[in-house]
Amino acid sequence: MKGEQDPAPQSTPPPADNYMALVLLVDDQVMICEAVRRMLASQSDIDFHYCTDPMEALRVADRVKPTVILQDLVMPGIDGMELVRHYRQNAQTHSVPVIVLSTKDDPAIKSEAFQAGANDYLVKLPDRVELIARIRYHTRAYLDHVQRDEAYRALRESQRQLMRVNLELERLTRIDGLTGLGNRRYFDEYLAAEWKRGLRNRAAISVLMIDVDNFKRYNDAYGHLAGDEVLKQVSSVLQAGANRSTDLAARYGGEEFVIVLTDVTLAGASVVAERISQGVRDLAIPHGEGRVTVSIGVATMIPGVDPDEIVNAADLALFRAKAAGRDCVVLHEPSADPGSADPQSQREA
Repeated sequence: MKGEQDPAPQSTPPPADNYMALVLLVDDQVMICEAVRRMLASQSDIDFHYCTDPMEALRVADRVKPTVILQDLVMPGIDGMELVRHYRQNAQTHSVPVIVLSTKDDPAIKSEAFQAGANDYLVKLPDRVELIARIRYHTRAYLDHVQRDEAYRALRESQRQLMRVNLELERLTRIDGLTGLGNRRYFDEYLAAEWKRGLRNRAAISVLMIDVDNFKRYNDAYGHLAGDEVLKQVSSVLQAGANRSTDLAARYGGEEFVIVLTDVTLAGASVVAERISQGVRDLAIPHGEGRVTVSIGVATMIPGVDPDEIVNAADLALFRAKAAGRDCVVLHEPSADPGSADPQSQREA
């Protein structure tokens, strides 16, 4: 009304697109979770969480307080449609937008999903641009709804605190602080999950075990700060080499690294290993009279009883690469493995 005093700036709610989008993906396949995480990783306004156990989805949603739920339809133990109905019956998730992810673009399934309470439907894996656009659209719509309640200010602060806590937790539990690669714990979890998937699908898994040659000598000659810088540069080569959304590069311990490749032949894994080996040479980091190099052991298997068997096979191949003079790639050949040799005890101190 003309002549009426304008409200103070702080009393005007900020637009919904200034808020952080909190995405919760519920999918039992770690590979899909990792692929979606990478799609969203560069978006500073989207904080991503996932849950691989559908029986825990409601509890995780209550804790995370998402602005959008991405929900797979086919999961063990519970029907995806039923889980969508549970969201709608739960006070904490009653109004949260749910985007159903399905492997089929079937009108009947779409209709059932919308009747169950879904807000949107995408065939996975969706196009990255479309997925980001729909997440932002549903987040804005949801937060516009929330802003009609006085509690929106508390929600915004909760989002900020949750983002800070989760970023710190992710750094501590999954990321190696020096190199930025996955840490040993994340590698163990990822390999175990992919091993189970490979058991179901009879899909091959490859592991590359990578060791920086004569690293102790480098530390002794140039100092630990220079050694840390070498590990960072080598890590950048590994990250570039493991460039598919389903690949994982991790620091195994000390100067040793590991890469997991899914659905790839031994020949394909060998190509990746050779590319990484050459990439480290191309860094041209001086080391004595030569330059920094890596030795790589490669193993490829159809999953069997225990994921440790492929790690041990890659480790034995790495041992043979070092015994052969280092700066080379050796492929796992069961008949060539020295049964009495223990590569762990033979590693450079």
